Amino acid sequence: MNLLHDPVFSVSNGTRTSLPVLFAALARGEVGGFTALRPHQRPALHMFLVQLGALALWTADRSDLPRDVESWMAALRGLTADHPDDSPWRLAVADRSEPAFLQAPAPDGLKWSEVPTPDALDMLITARNHDLKQAVARQAAAEDWVYALVSLQTCEGYGGRGNNGIARMNGGSSSRPLLGLAPTRGEGISIDHSAWWARDVKLLLTAREKGAHGELGTRGGPALLWCLDWPEGRQLDIRTLDPWFIETCRRVRLTESGGRLSAHRATSKGTRIDAKALRGNTGDPWTPVDNSGKSLTLSESGDFHYRRLYDLLFSGNWNRPLLACPGNDETGDMLVVAEAFARGNSKTGGFKSRVVPVPGRVVPLFSSGDIGRLASEQLKEIESFDKALAYALALTAAGGKTEDGAIGKKHFAHAGPARKRFDQAADRLFFPSLWRRTGAATESDDAAFETRRAFLADLWESAKTEFETALPSIPCPTALRPRAEARARRALRNRMWKHYYPELFDREGADDAV
Repeated sequence: MNLLHDPVFSVSNGTRTSLPVLFAALARGEVGGFTALRPHQRPALHMFLVQLGALALWTADRSDLPRDVESWMAALRGLTADHPDDSPWRLAVADRSEPAFLQAPAPDGLKWSEVPTPDALDMLITARNHDLKQAVARQAAAEDWVYALVSLQTCEGYGGRGNNGIARMNGGSSSRPLLGLAPTRGEGISIDHSAWWARDVKLLLTAREKGAHGELGTRGGPALLWCLDWPEGRQLDIRTLDPWFIETCRRVRLTESGGRLSAHRATSKGTRIDAKALRGNTGDPWTPVDNSGKSLTLSESGDFHYRRLYDLLFSGNWNRPLLACPGNDETGDMLVVAEAFARGNSKTGGFKSRVVPVPGRVVPLFSSGDIGRLASEQLKEIESFDKALAYALALTAAGGKTEDGAIGKKHFAHAGPARKRFDQAADRLFFPSLWRRTGAATESDDAAFETRRAFLADLWESAKTEFETALPSIPCPTALRPRAEARARRALRNRMWKHYYPELFDREGADDAV
């Protein structure tokens, strides 16, 4: 199975393509998706195809995106000119001293163990095998092995002794995140995969031409690391590699028998690349890096909550990755795509994905300070409602007592479920409101005031709903409940009146608003 010739990839139009045919179809905008791709494999495949396409074009000294298969065939072969037999593009090569696709040459003397299915090879690790069942893909096609190899070799972390992770993450229990902007197809959160690939490749080529965005390494250095020998105990110096290098972190070899593929794997004494000191700050164009120089780690219980996305995109605490910044000529509707594995010690907390639509009118302002200021204001507004809700429910649990020390942690604990539901409502409101407020801020003071008022009104309705929903379940002595509930309602109203008059309440009819 040679990826340069054989139809491996099944795409949305119902056809199967080889790698050069796939790149040409992506350049023509004909690929809407990959029908056999599992959801958690999407970021790995996208990053791989972008890096590979950009490397091929840069090596061929081209800045355009060829629409013909022959140009892509020549560009891809140009990356592996030392292997005229195309062994780096074959899925199974019998001689383990030769490279195969995402499979580095192996030294003698290794102990190999069989991997019968691609989903058993894939990077997905679950503590009890209940999130996504493993080792069940008994009727796997070559395409399934390709996706498993890409996922494993370019995104895997530490998996126990001898099973080391990639260089592009902050430690073995971290993850390689994808944070980027993607063009949308139609309305909603549907990604235009062809346009996304083309955009990212063009931006990478432009950045390299300008010498921008903190490249780490040596341009023109080794890039397809599966073509390099991997002697036991020897590491690659990241400074000698091309900044867009595609790594292979595990020793894996595929074999073919009776028309069916299977795999074997072996351990290694150390990581493939000596990059521990970089803490994931390798210049990866999708990886956020904080101001201390560490790449994003999505903990086992982490996700892409609105506060996390605010922090990554607008707070100034993180260096936003290249491909999460709009290009100079981008004005159409876009999507913020944030995806990563939440990882713990040799296990994952699941695949986390969030896609946030961004209206075209906001895209040119995406990197401005105004949008960060408005996002910070919204966070403070949400916090004030959350505190008011928590206090009102805690006051109920305390029987309406307002004396100093009457309300303690045990009373606030009863507000936890309501606060969580309110936060979920705020999460749904946060970004649509932010985009409206960003657009209104460029129009007039009246428009800015009205969009802020609308956000506050939505928060107020959510806070009241959660308050009334939670109130009957809050424990309180029966004799004190009428007083406690009356004081709680008044406290909720008064705290919001204090912060948001006249935005939230009119002078006349304020009680009706409550």
